[in-house]
Amino acid sequence: MASPGPLEGIRVVEMAQIMAGPTCGQLLADLGADVIKVEKLPGGDDSRSYRQHTLHGESAPFMMMNRNKLGIAVNLKVPGGVEVVKRLLARADVLVENYRVGTLDKLGLGYDVLHTLNPRLVYCAITGYGRTGPDAGKGGFDLIAQGVSGLMSVTGQPGGEPVKAGSPGADINAGILGALGVVSALLRRATTGQGQLVDTSLMEAAVHQTFWQVALYLSTGVNPGPSGSSHILTAPYQAFPTQDGWINIGGANQANWQRLVGVLGLPELMADPRFTTNADRMTHKPALAELIAARTRTRPSADWLAALEAAGVPAGPINQISEMLADPQVRARQMVVELDHPHAGRVPALGLPIKFSDTPGSVRRAAPLLGQHTREVLLSLGYSAPDIDVLVRDGAVACA
Repeated sequence: MASPGPLEGIRVVEMAQIMAGPTCGQLLADLGADVIKVEKLPGGDDSRSYRQHTLHGESAPFMMMNRNKLGIAVNLKVPGGVEVVKRLLARADVLVENYRVGTLDKLGLGYDVLHTLNPRLVYCAITGYGRTGPDAGKGGFDLIAQGVSGLMSVTGQPGGEPVKAGSPGADINAGILGALGVVSALLRRATTGQGQLVDTSLMEAAVHQTFWQVALYLSTGVNPGPSGSSHILTAPYQAFPTQDGWINIGGANQANWQRLVGVLGLPELMADPRFTTNADRMTHKPALAELIAARTRTRPSADWLAALEAAGVPAGPINQISEMLADPQVRARQMVVELDHPHAGRVPALGLPIKFSDTPGSVRRAAPLLGQHTREVLLSLGYSAPDIDVLVRDGAVACA
């Protein structure tokens, strides 16, 4: 039987969709919290509509982001639906929401109302730009956040067009920051008995990833541009071509640089004054990369990786997603798991990237069908079966 996890006994209500909010909710669920996902009616989470990518007819993106959650479907434009959510939140420990600032206030579900209703509630709001400031009212999108934060100005190849990171880093990091904020607020509540508002955003989550670039600008006054796969502070530290593909090599510090030169069989590089120190190598990085690439192109990737590993030089393959999913270390760390879905059958999912010695988290349940657990959750809130039938008839809730 799966471990209950370190957040066992914590009830989370997730009123969020697409990625940032669901990432937060999923992390909390994987860590053992009971997460009830409240989906809007009609339609549910917008990611359910991504039907161009399905597993046996079910949205693969939705299933990836919403495992381990119970799901109920509620119409917040119907009084009975708002009452259901209030009753749910009166007994909850955490609310995670990623509505535009002010939306839930208009529905009578804003922080001030809910804090009065349930003073112990930790209210986590993940928005586009945060709840204060001149842009607080704007909606949030990962692409826009990556541009505003400066991330797109440092991503891609020098001289190329603006490129966003391949992964939606602003969305995902916002969800992680939200989960950290929730856990921190719960720890504080254990002392004070009071919940509080946790406020983070896609913009801040993206800015949070610019440490090195900001340090470089502050020290030089020059905006750093894109540098491809190479590092902006150390060299050589980038992708290099081989006879049959590409590999990453991290020969940045002096010891690894010396080992790398030995593996490459280029002792003349050690005597070249252009490459004596890291500062020298950064000054002459294009020339250094060209010399190393000319050598790495002469042998297959597997040969170089074996030789580099034997010499203790950090190196690795550049995997396709299929190769990553089959990687023995990824599998050994249980980063690929399988779940039983009521419609799609046995489906794969990504595992929990945090391990605990005593209370490990777990992946226990596939993503819910729209309204799959509505009746079960409402019964636990004290609604009778006839009450639930009325709510369904009135369009306040839906049951799968």
